Amino acid sequence: MVRDVPTLLSLTQAQLDDLFHTAESGPIPDGPAKGTAIIAPGTVFSPELAEAVSLFVWQGKTFDGPHGVLRNRILPFGLNAIVAEVYKGPSLLDGKECIVLDYSKTSLVAKWIRDEIRLIAPKFYLGRVYWNDKPCLHFALQFD
Repeated sequence: MVRDVPTLLSLTQAQLDDLFHTAESGPIPDGPAKGTAIIAPGTVFSPELAEAVSLFVWQGKTFDGPHGVLRNRILPFGLNAIVAEVYKGPSLLDGKECIVLDYSKTSLVAKWIRDEIRLIAPKFYLGRVYWNDKPCLHFALQFD
């Protein structure tokens, strides 16, 4: 079982997809999560790219589980912006249940984006990002 970000960053695209496919949706989270973008998965560049994204672009997400919404923490100072609706639904990967993070009705800048997450370990979710329903990258969310 994968339980940490360094292990996720070492996996290939196919291994990340397999891990996502075999995971259950888990509960809709509540509270802040540290985010890690997984870019160039399975390469020596993945850890450095993840760190750069975390420092300058995206730090994670803050969920309001009872109300089915979240806000992304962006920019170096952690601005809470880019809202998404949160609900359970079928994954675009395999049709199995996942937690959908839907920006189509809540964001002008991200209305083409759909994230999906599944629980891979306690308080640890693996996510997939879709742009116009085409997969483009993975990410991890760690809750305290």
